[in-house]
Amino acid sequence: MALDEPKENDKIYENDSLKFLVEGSLMATCGGITVDFVDAGPRSGFGITSVNPINGGGGCSSGSCGSGGCG
Repeated sequence: MALDEPKENDKIYENDSLKFLVEGSLMATCGGITVDFVDAGPRSGFGITSVNPINGGGGCSSGSCGSGGCG
């Protein structure tokens, strides 16, 4: 998960005022992706899961992104 500008091959999804960009090839590999905010006090952050998890960190692997970022 990172801040980025849209690129030609990105799929763009909007929810309320948030815009999510997913690289087209990553979406094909991961299948459906879910992004949730986990409220856990000082360990709060975003949890990202996918239909087809990718092992090795980054991308669509299950886990959460706290203050240190993902991937």
